[in-house]
Amino acid sequence: MCDLIVHRGPDGEGFHIGEQVALGMRRLAIIDVAGGDQPVYNEDRSVAAVFNGEIYNFAELRTELRNLGHRFRTDSDSECLVHLYEEYGDDLVHRLRGMFAFALWDVNKRRLLLARDRVGKKPLYYHQVGRELVFASELKALTVVPSVRRDLDPVALHHYLTYQYVPAPWSIYRGVRKLPPGHLLVWENGQVDVRRYWALDFTPAYVGDEQEAIERTRELLLEATRIRMVAERPLGAFLSGGIDSSAVVAAMARIADGPVKTFAIGFDDPRYDERTHARTVAQRYGTDHHELVVESSALAVLPTLAWHFDEPFADSSAIPSFYVARLSREHVTVALNGDGGDEAFGGYTRYAFMSRAGGIRIPRGARLVFQRLGRSLLLNGPDRSRRRKAGQALTFLGEEPRRRYARLMSYFTPEQKDALYTEGMREELSGIDSYDLLAQAFQTSVTDDRVNQLMDVDVNTYLPGDLLVKVDITTMANSLEARSPFLDHHLMEWAAGLPGDLKVRRDTTKYLLKKAVEDWLPPELLHRPKQGFGVPLGHWLRTELRDLAWDVLTDRTARSRGLFRPESVKALLSEHEAGKNHANRLWALMQFELWHRRFVDQALTGSPSLAQKIRQHRG
Repeated sequence: MCDLIVHRGPDGEGFHIGEQVALGMRRLAIIDVAGGDQPVYNEDRSVAAVFNGEIYNFAELRTELRNLGHRFRTDSDSECLVHLYEEYGDDLVHRLRGMFAFALWDVNKRRLLLARDRVGKKPLYYHQVGRELVFASELKALTVVPSVRRDLDPVALHHYLTYQYVPAPWSIYRGVRKLPPGHLLVWENGQVDVRRYWALDFTPAYVGDEQEAIERTRELLLEATRIRMVAERPLGAFLSGGIDSSAVVAAMARIADGPVKTFAIGFDDPRYDERTHARTVAQRYGTDHHELVVESSALAVLPTLAWHFDEPFADSSAIPSFYVARLSREHVTVALNGDGGDEAFGGYTRYAFMSRAGGIRIPRGARLVFQRLGRSLLLNGPDRSRRRKAGQALTFLGEEPRRRYARLMSYFTPEQKDALYTEGMREELSGIDSYDLLAQAFQTSVTDDRVNQLMDVDVNTYLPGDLLVKVDITTMANSLEARSPFLDHHLMEWAAGLPGDLKVRRDTTKYLLKKAVEDWLPPELLHRPKQGFGVPLGHWLRTELRDLAWDVLTDRTARSRGLFRPESVKALLSEHEAGKNHANRLWALMQFELWHRRFVDQALTGSPSLAQKIRQHRG
């Protein structure tokens, strides 16, 4: 028998098994709210599990397992795990349809199995010291374990500055790792074995005609939406006014018995406000629609975000994501969204650009000339000027083809990081190239279809590292569960096998998806340019956030870290104030500094809180 003893951390629960394995998982109860307490056990308590997420096909699995002779104590989806393990061992993950991170302990074999869902909707961190393994669904839960030190990993910081998130398998702490999406970790006899169990194959395989593909897209989207509408709590949807969230709302309206509850966020700045488009969809389907305008005063949420994100995270759309989650939680507990539509059906304009320019071959000897000339034009060209655009084009073409996409995705380029770092940081990071992460993702892709290859790279990097982290954390911070029909693995696997020209056709993105939902959505919505979910960050950093940015990036605390050259940081601030756009780079530096003060400085020294610092600058 195995006794699991609860150990409570600062923001969740952990479980301790014997002397070797510590578990920490958090979950918002949606299914079997009354009886779904964890851990769950098999009949003789020889297998135990803790679980975070939702298994959408749990009803079918329970019927199958009962027919095989298994007995259930609860009505929860999590109890399926222990019985599936008895039947299928580690292959149980292939039976699951949903989002999950779980830990399963086999008492008889003294064997631990960790698993993360296919695309990485739910997080899972771990740390091994000797024969001890600790893990948790939140990084902060690990830091209460004495063996886990709050030592900054410079390599993780290096990658963060390039991509605005810390990519798996790194975490911001040295020695703590993320289990990558679609992977298992087995701990047995003090040894850790990590292996992949799922990957999309983007090799074009579909041989039907376009009309068949249109009909199949509708069928799969409706079915993926239907199974995500099962809940014992109130349910609604985020509605941004883009194609993906609008298509999900349209699908929900075809399934729901009554009006769908929808939620939209907007800004006073029309460049970032999509509420008009969201209202058009809401009116078409008679939804119970709710809106909120995000103003600069909303930046008071920064201390809350710093606490919940655990690591530096510089995607500024986390701010409206947090507020749409808060608005939604006032009315519902589950919200569907359009995440994954771009990666499944080719929604980013960069796919069209790369399909044209990404394969241009420049002789090796000429690349260096292109790069030098491009950097000179970038250095001396005003924002949005022809000189600067020419510099961007030359710098892009000066890269080896598989590194060009990394340059498009960069926030700090290698040259900018080199200018930012102190000599000590340069020496420590010598030879480590963040662009290699995307180059490796291209290398492992098995398709030759250029558009599909780009989507393959995004599914393994940007989607789990940025988008899914943002949505999971901002929704969980508000006790709201987000569900994503476009991330259903059945839909993703089918879409991955479509040829690239059904996704991006010349300058038209999401070609097939637009065809599939053209009867569902207004034509003006289908054909307007992609807007994204941004915020007026550049303006805020010159106005309401100006003093806070200068303070946290140039005061004695920031200068004492020995990571960044103070004169380089001041130059970025001054140039941005003068009109040059360094908003994303400054935001990345601010989020790192605010994270460090909250989780390292304050935790170790009891220094003034981040909230106090922000209140000081807001008067």
